[in-house]
Amino acid sequence: MPREPVIRASTLPALHRSALQSTRSFVAGVEQSQWSNATPCAEWDVRALVNHVTAGNLWAAELAAGRTIAEVGGRFDGDLLGADPLAAYDASAAVGAAAFEVAGALDAPCAVSYGPIAGSDYAGHRFLDVLVHGWDIAIATEQDPVLDPALVEACWDVIQPQLADLRASGMFGSSRPTDPDSLDPQSRVLMALGRAVP
Repeated sequence: MPREPVIRASTLPALHRSALQSTRSFVAGVEQSQWSNATPCAEWDVRALVNHVTAGNLWAAELAAGRTIAEVGGRFDGDLLGADPLAAYDASAAVGAAAFEVAGALDAPCAVSYGPIAGSDYAGHRFLDVLVHGWDIAIATEQDPVLDPALVEACWDVIQPQLADLRASGMFGSSRPTDPDSLDPQSRVLMALGRAVP
């Protein structure tokens, strides 16, 4: 039987910041020869995936501040990584993390493409997106893909109440656990979000 979610909205900014730090370690571990490696996200190689996360951080800073998609326009289209992908990631992570730490940001509506939704919901989605893409990068570059267990458990608390909606969104892969309770916490989270766990 599914357990009641215990995540509190007020904890999401800190969890999001920690996920950004977790994924940073994997971005920092990418070797020069690995940027074109395939990832578990079939449409992206490593560079494109890091670019996606970087763009997501920059979008979060704008949308959490009340701007609309139309107002942001195409500013974050194309390559954002330049000659120093880690520096670009770091700069985006700093503004992305800070966006949800502003007073009132968790209660304000965010005009995301599937919204508007509350800032707390958007922070939760960014948290799980950043954390799981860190795993994708680790797998693609043969780094140790073990995630912080506390972040994994918090990620499940975000996922569980909206699992059906997340699956129906079509944004995740097709891998599904037949018996989630039999899996270790990290595998349960990854498979719930469509990853094929080795």
